[in-house]
Amino acid sequence: MDDAPVTVTNHLDVETTYRAESAKLWRAVFAFAGNRAIADDAVAEAFAQALRREKSIRSLRPWVWRAAFRIAAGELKDARLRTGWTDGSFTEHPEDSIDLLRALAGLSPKQRASILLFHYGGLSVKEAAAAIGSTPGATRVHLSLGRRRLRVLMEGDDDA
Repeated sequence: MDDAPVTVTNHLDVETTYRAESAKLWRAVFAFAGNRAIADDAVAEAFAQALRREKSIRSLRPWVWRAAFRIAAGELKDARLRTGWTDGSFTEHPEDSIDLLRALAGLSPKQRASILLFHYGGLSVKEAAAAIGSTPGATRVHLSLGRRRLRVLMEGDDDA
């Protein structure tokens, strides 16, 4: 999908974005939250909100990514004390994906979200910052520290 700002004018724009982005967005939210139910709910709710607010959304793709991550973060706050970080669904993914998901779990939530939004979601630093409720400067720091920590974790050295 084109990254140029698109003013949403009808349900077709939301449907087209859903078809193009929902699977990738779900994987990113799952990697962020470590929980299938949270990923399901966050992506579904983000697109439902987009349908309700379609006339007021200037740039649909980044808006949906931002909304899904914010919804997931809110659900994580509620669920973290009850269920922990993961629901054990990692076993359904290839081994190298499992290693990456476990390494991502070792990052702070803002580092994890910054990396997923920027590198996987393709959002700009400014858009990623808005999604996590931070500034672009702080998001650059989260990206830098997160990348460094992720490299260490992927190499198997937990001492960093």
